[in-house]
Amino acid sequence: MSESPIHDIFIIGGGINGCGIARDAVGRGYSVCLAEMSDLASGTSSGSTKLIHGGLRYLEHYEFRLVREALMEREVLWKMAPHIIWPMRFVLPYAKGLRPAWLIRLGLFLYDYIGGRKLLPPTKTLDMRTDPAGKPLKPLFATAFEYSDGWVNDARLVVLNARDAADRGADIRTRTKVTGLRREGDHWAILLEDQRSGAAEEVRARLVVNASGPWVDSVLAGPLGKQGVHNVRLVQGSHIVVRKKFDDPRAYFFQNRDGRIMFAIPYEEDFTLIGTTDRDYKGDPHDVKISETETGYLCAAASEYFAQPVRREDIVWTYSAVRPLYDDGASKAQEATRDYVLKADEAGGAPLINVFGGKITTYRRVAESMLEKIEAHLGKRGKPWTASAALPGGDFFKVGFDAQVENLRLAYSFLDASHARRLTRLYGTRGHALLGKAQSVADLGRNFGADLYEAEVRYLMEHEWAETAEDVLWRRTKRGLHMSEGQRQALDEFMRGVSAQKSAAAE
Repeated sequence: MSESPIHDIFIIGGGINGCGIARDAVGRGYSVCLAEMSDLASGTSSGSTKLIHGGLRYLEHYEFRLVREALMEREVLWKMAPHIIWPMRFVLPYAKGLRPAWLIRLGLFLYDYIGGRKLLPPTKTLDMRTDPAGKPLKPLFATAFEYSDGWVNDARLVVLNARDAADRGADIRTRTKVTGLRREGDHWAILLEDQRSGAAEEVRARLVVNASGPWVDSVLAGPLGKQGVHNVRLVQGSHIVVRKKFDDPRAYFFQNRDGRIMFAIPYEEDFTLIGTTDRDYKGDPHDVKISETETGYLCAAASEYFAQPVRREDIVWTYSAVRPLYDDGASKAQEATRDYVLKADEAGGAPLINVFGGKITTYRRVAESMLEKIEAHLGKRGKPWTASAALPGGDFFKVGFDAQVENLRLAYSFLDASHARRLTRLYGTRGHALLGKAQSVADLGRNFGADLYEAEVRYLMEHEWAETAEDVLWRRTKRGLHMSEGQRQALDEFMRGVSAQKSAAAE
């Protein structure tokens, strides 16, 4: 038997559910180890539409409990992380022949009043002939409804949950794959493989949480060896990013003629994010990418609304992800439930609890529900606490973002306004830790382009588990959108060099 200590909880998966559960559990006093086979948020959790929202369209499928819970979470999450989460107004143009106006008004009435809205402004009706929101659209839409939801930097939400969990004592391991699961009486023996070196290790835990997202059934069928496993329906969602289509800070909610909906959202200062699609996916989630059909669909659907059509040649970036929805037998991918289901393995001995489905808005509630199940097996350690605890960098008043930008500029007068704003958006009050004792731009080290300096890259490598240029450019910062291929390659070479030096020093 291994000599390693026995953790209370071992979590498989470094997406939003896994990291959220790790944070909640360690904060209550459990010992926690988490393994992610790739980078944090490298799957579904960085491929969302980036919304903290109730899910207006879910009302059509009578998912009132899910919508209410999600609506209640909007302001809770905004308070926890006002640097990466903030309110956004959405404009829903009324299109004749689609959903009737009375149904939209009823849905928005419920949206305003069932979720404990406090600071978010209520719904209002717009005259699109005079409101600026009508300017980028075709002159077909006389009326629109404007309502509130929230925006989130999804990949950073995952990383900050992991960072807080680690700060509280959790063992967070990236690039670490679970290759074996074996019950040994009242605990688990978990075989791990380091994806960088190939080194194997065995750890032990009293309880295992399977929060591996699209791979949740693969974990049950592979390391655990179960036969005929089918709990989740894999649904692909793809997005396109184009050059900015409009200057208004509001986003658009478009209805499509096939009954689906789509968003067009201001993105990373200079761009517009358009998505998402919903189609069943049968392949390996590692290989998911936008299809020609999806690209054509998104361009055509957006062009039904915008005065200037969205063309394929306008696309500067795409991303796709696979949503692991609990398979409730729904006939259409867009009708499958977005609710979460937690199921314990009933084989006896050490417990295993699986997470199926869920959405990023309700991740904290998923964690609280999971802790109730964990407590039933391991005993209660502490009370629920995450609703009132800021995530790293989010310890300021939720409407005080601009004041935080000014605080950073006062402390580091060499920063220009856009750089200070970007750093505050990503790191909040921890921007001061990133910049340290720097007194000039030169103290930040090499500039890789798009105000991404060596100091920030090293901070991400040392504190946020970033190991590759892809981790930095497309998950931690999105600077990849603003940089040339040559600049991205230079960053990759730099990070490889830093990693090689670190490995040599460790030998």
